Parts: sequence; structure tokens; C-alpha cells
Amino acid sequence: MPAEVFNQDYHFLKPGELLTFEEITRVARIFARLGVVKVKLTGGEPLLRPWLPELVRSLVSIEGIEDLALITNGAHLARMARSLHAAGLRRVTVSLDSLDEETFARMNGRAHRLAPVLSGIEAAAAAGFRGIKLNAVVMRGVNDHQVLDLVRRFRGTGHVVRFIEFMDVGNRNGWRPELVVSSRETREKIEEVFPLEPVAPGYHGEVALRYRFTDGQGEIGFIASVSQPFCGGCSRIRLSADGKLYTCLFAGTGFDLRGPLRRGADDEELLSLIQNLWRGRADRYSEERAQQTGVHQEKVEMYHIGG
Repeated sequence: MPAEVFNQDYHFLKPGELLTFEEITRVARIFARLGVVKVKLTGGEPLLRPWLPELVRSLVSIEGIEDLALITNGAHLARMARSLHAAGLRRVTVSLDSLDEETFARMNGRAHRLAPVLSGIEAAAAAGFRGIKLNAVVMRGVNDHQVLDLVRRFRGTGHVVRFIEFMDVGNRNGWRPELVVSSRETREKIEEVFPLEPVAPGYHGEVALRYRFTDGQGEIGFIASVSQPFCGGCSRIRLSADGKLYTCLFAGTGFDLRGPLRRGADDEELLSLIQNLWRGRADRYSEERAQQTGVHQEKVEMYHIGG
């Protein structure tokens, strides 16, 4: 969220414009009826939402939801890790682009510091979280020379570092093709020092390419959404905090679900609306970008719908 836009004069959404925990849980319950088994709490930054453990308790109690995860920048994780784990959360992903303070600040905003994030990762492990995923976006000339630092720091800890190709999400991140470091290039750099072998996907539609160290010191992953787009296998739908459904990370507009929710639509009507939206989707932005078709469009910002 760029500081030049989101400063003291910016008018944020009022509490009444956000979905309540009850509304979020109701929507999740309907999705579970449609076969959804995985839910992720993203953002913006989910740890800024007051009483978040209460939402976790509600979601883990839904019949059919087998996996609940949270993606965070880690800044507030140290103080919330125990309460989240006690509420039933078992999987956490933390954004960690660099172990260098200056590079970290450049990629995440000058107000963000590295130390609280590292403390948050330690606190999460102490609270009982296992297999913590650490997402690092790799940008050429910015942090691509620091990839091995992340590998060395977390190899053997049980945490899983995942290197993500720099994507043109939203409209403000200054994306250019020449800044993209392919997952293959990143993997080959790591393999020069630490031999790797591929691991089979854990489930259908898994976006990360999994590898493990041949000496048994853990696993790493690569998300190659630019060089190897996976639109055809995508099974994700995103619900924004203000109640819009997005069928693609690169969508320009969302489908308003808050309106029907608050107008009194019953579960069957909401279920039908969601089914029709999903069946009618034709999203393939990453494939179109890869084919260099010259597609340019305004996209929803990532701080609205997470990763």
C-alpha cells in the first residue's frame, strides 16, 4: 500500500462496509457445500483485523473445511501466534523477501522493519506451527543476489522458503519483464551449492513447484506464474474484505456478494450466484501475458485480495 497514496488524508473503508465475521463464515460455509476444502486468510494484512482468532474459530468449525491457512507480512505475528494457534489455525505463510534490512525496506516500504518479522517466525514456531512457509518475491537487481542467504538461513529448520517470480499484480508495483527472474534461473543458482530433487505435488492444482535438498535438510518451492502460467489448473476464488468475489488475481472487477447478503438472500440463492459466476469465468491473464498478446488492463490491487 504505497505511502504516497495511503497517507493521513486517505479515506479508508468504514467498519460497516467490511464483511462481518458472521458474513464471512456464512460465505465460507456455502463454499464448503460446493466442495471447497481449503480457506486462506490473506489481506491486505489479516493480523490488523481485530479479534481475528474469533474468525479462525468459526472457520475451523465448518464441516468440510479441512485446511485453514493465513498469509501475513509477519509484523504482528509475534504477539498473535499463540492465540491464533489456540483458536485452531495450523498453517502460516510469512512474506520475507530479504534478510538484508535495506533491501527488505526497499521492497516492503520504509516503515516496515525486518526484526519483528523474524521474531514473528520464531514465535509462530514456538507456538506450535510447523512447516511455516516463507514467501520471497525475486526481483532482478534488487534481491536476486540474496537468494542463497535465505536458503542458508532456513535450510534444516523445517520452514519452507518459496521463491516467487515478480508478477504484475495490481497497477502500482512498477512491473517490467526485465525485472523477472525465472524460477528456473533461481533454482539453478541454488543447485550450484545445494543439490535438489523434485517432489510430487501435494494436491491437484498446487501452484508451487516443490523440491527437496538431497541431503535431507528440508524443502523449498518455486512459484513460476510468469514463466510457467497455470491458469488452466487454477481453482482459487477470492473474497475481498468488502464482499466482492474475484475469480482471478489479475481481475479488473469483482462480483458484489455483500449486496445480496445484506438484502436477505438465502443460502440457496447465494450458492446459485456463486456457481454461475464460477461456471462463467474465462480468466487466463497470465497465459495471455506469456503469449505477448499485448493485453493491458486495470487490475485489482493485491492489497484488496491477497495472494
